[in-house]
Amino acid sequence: MEDGLVGLARLVDHRSVRKRKEFGNAPDAVVAAMRQAIKEGVETSTRNGAYLIWRTGEIIRENGGDLAELPSRRTLYRLLDRLAAGTHATGSAVTRRSTAHGAAALFGELTVSAPGEFMQIDSTPLDVMVRVDDGVVGKVELTGMVDVASRTLTAAVLRPTTKSVDAGVLLARTVTPELTRPGWVDALKMYGSVLPHRRLLTIDERPEHAAAKPVIVPEMIVCDHGKVFVSHDFRASCRFLGDRLPAHAQGLAPRRR
Repeated sequence: MEDGLVGLARLVDHRSVRKRKEFGNAPDAVVAAMRQAIKEGVETSTRNGAYLIWRTGEIIRENGGDLAELPSRRTLYRLLDRLAAGTHATGSAVTRRSTAHGAAALFGELTVSAPGEFMQIDSTPLDVMVRVDDGVVGKVELTGMVDVASRTLTAAVLRPTTKSVDAGVLLARTVTPELTRPGWVDALKMYGSVLPHRRLLTIDERPEHAAAKPVIVPEMIVCDHGKVFVSHDFRASCRFLGDRLPAHAQGLAPRRR
């Protein structure tokens, strides 16, 4: 009567309320030692399961433990399968290091109330072949800056390889009105011409809409650990404009859609 349904379940079948250990009968010292062995192998060459089990025993011995506490070989391999799940401890070294150094938390969403309060910058390669200015055919990268509040792509550059100066160009375009950017002075002269330029503009309406695009001044820019975004040049540009630039915002994924 004191425990309610839990007490009734204990009377009927005590197995239903019995707490089961996460890793079975493996001692806690063995679990901790194997986790340490897996963590040590992140930056080293790929090892097999036999080495990780051997290293687990060595760690227990170094800590003054008793090797007699080690379970059977079969149990150790089952424990290794559970602890190494998703870590690629015995797989690709590149994937293992990328997984180990990734964000520990799940990607989430930010609540923002005004344009420019939080902006994201990122690069992504395009799976297309293009001919660049010097005639060489190759792939390109698209680097863009997105305002989270308004879902606006404030600026973007397309380059064979994104450099720090391209990130600085993105920031400059974001805070510069469209009509004062290079190339727009000549376009504005057409409005005083006697030529039927307005009829010609109907062929491509993009300039008219682009001229009305608002300027969004960023208050905070989030990026990943790409060398372009953590470079001295890009950071200097952000400091010049007074923007805050965290090197990495954990749990916040750049928007590429």
